[in-house]
Amino acid sequence: MIALIRYTFATVLHTQRYVAPLLLFMGLLGVLTVNGSGPLPPAYASSAGALFVCSTWLTVALMSLDEPAQRAIVVVASGGRSLKVLLAAIGTALLSCLVLMVFGLLFPLWTGRYDVTVGDLLLGVEAQLTCAFVGIAIGVLCSRLVFGRQGYAVVSAVALVTGALFAKGVPPVNRLFTLMATTPQAAKLLAPAGGMLAIAAVILAAFTAVAQFVATRRE
Repeated sequence: MIALIRYTFATVLHTQRYVAPLLLFMGLLGVLTVNGSGPLPPAYASSAGALFVCSTWLTVALMSLDEPAQRAIVVVASGGRSLKVLLAAIGTALLSCLVLMVFGLLFPLWTGRYDVTVGDLLLGVEAQLTCAFVGIAIGVLCSRLVFGRQGYAVVSAVALVTGALFAKGVPPVNRLFTLMATTPQAAKLLAPAGGMLAIAAVILAAFTAVAQFVATRRE
């Protein structure tokens, strides 16, 4: 697994497909959190939203690194287990999101004026992990493994991201953002945010299973 993750990292660095989602993340983070003040939960909701969009795009790029013929070679080299290759791509996306998460936690503190507590930081971690899980899940479901045509994949990804962000009260993303925007005390949000994180993990597992099932049927 480690070798596959290293291979995926090396390939994405070589092809530079990470550049566009990274620039999007930085741009959204800069626009949404610069010169903020007051309670931290709304600022961390903004940084989590930026990571959500970035993780979706980055995952789609990671899942599309290899052409079908090259992917078949990688699967054979990994012992014929296509699930292992899929999990390596997901692991690469998660590790990338963890790096971006650190920046998302610290950047608002650097550019704004906030009274920081441990609860704020824990809430920021929960929010960004939730958004990363859901973003990666959507990226996996809208990848080449499921959609043979890129146009259908793009439309589906945009629809799912838009729905997750703006469908009022729908967990985990919109519900979490609503709570963070209306409740300034981070300590009161840790338990609900933990629930949203658990839902996000279930969504990631379910979408991964669907993608693997479709890919296996095609192979």
